Amino acid sequence: MDTTYQVNGMTCGHCVNAVSTELTALPGVTDVQVDLATGRVTVTSQGPLNADAVRAAVDEAGYDLAEA
Repeated sequence: MDTTYQVNGMTCGHCVNAVSTELTALPGVTDVQVDLATGRVTVTSQGPLNADAVRAAVDEAGYDLAEA
């Protein structure tokens, strides 16, 4: 299952790595693809992800998850 999120504040490769690392650590996540130019992050998971967990992971990386 693919879900795309808008993440604000990413500007470089370090940003991509930080967000990817935090999201990959969530249970059920199998892949994370970040488009730095658009700020879109596509998360592939085995099932639906808890929105609060996704928000907390992005926050832990130091960025903001845009409101849906």
